[in-house]
Amino acid sequence: MTLLGQDGPSCYSRLVNEWVCGDYVADRKQEIVDATVQHLGLTVAAVVLGLLIAFPLALLARRMPRIESTVLGVSTGIYTIPSLALFPLLVPFTGLTATTVVIGLALYALTILVRAFLEGLRSVSGEIREAAEGMGFGRGRLLFRVELPLALPVVMAGLRVATVSTVALTTVGSLVSYGGLGNLIKDGVSTNFRAELFTASVLCVVLAVVLDVVLVLGQRLMTPWTRRVRA
Repeated sequence: MTLLGQDGPSCYSRLVNEWVCGDYVADRKQEIVDATVQHLGLTVAAVVLGLLIAFPLALLARRMPRIESTVLGVSTGIYTIPSLALFPLLVPFTGLTATTVVIGLALYALTILVRAFLEGLRSVSGEIREAAEGMGFGRGRLLFRVELPLALPVVMAGLRVATVSTVALTTVGSLVSYGGLGNLIKDGVSTNFRAELFTASVLCVVLAVVLDVVLVLGQRLMTPWTRRVRA
């Protein structure tokens, strides 16, 4: 349908179909906001689920070196499965729901998060562990009060990579109609709707940058000692 404004066709009508179109953003504001909120929710949920799975897997691999290669191999192997195949494989169990997308994205994030936890924990020197044990720290207290805080910079670096990649992969959720901005991108491609395609793509990039900045600021707040060392 051709959209006519006071001075002629709208910049996102079929007659014009411009890439950058303020009229489209104004007219479809609620649709864009809803897609962005859904995209953000799916990304955050997937990363959190990935963290909850990756942490115990990393601990298991560290305490049982014989299965470390298996844990890393499985988490890496999942990442090699194309999303076009993984999501449909989950549909019989979770249906055409947001859960399908969240689980799939969380599984993809494991290949980065498991390694990040392992490398972070390994970065803690043996002398520090021995000193903490000498002060009476048990295994659990040593892990949460000493090892994890010191491993945080490495873990956060992995988390940043996983988060940014998840923002991109969330668009594939449009396969099951839960892709956030991916739904707009898919529609823009199929209908040659340039304003919709361009706007959704730019918002994906912006969302990735914003989340990365938030994680960097969060890391600085949680590791004040690193700022003192640099100073």
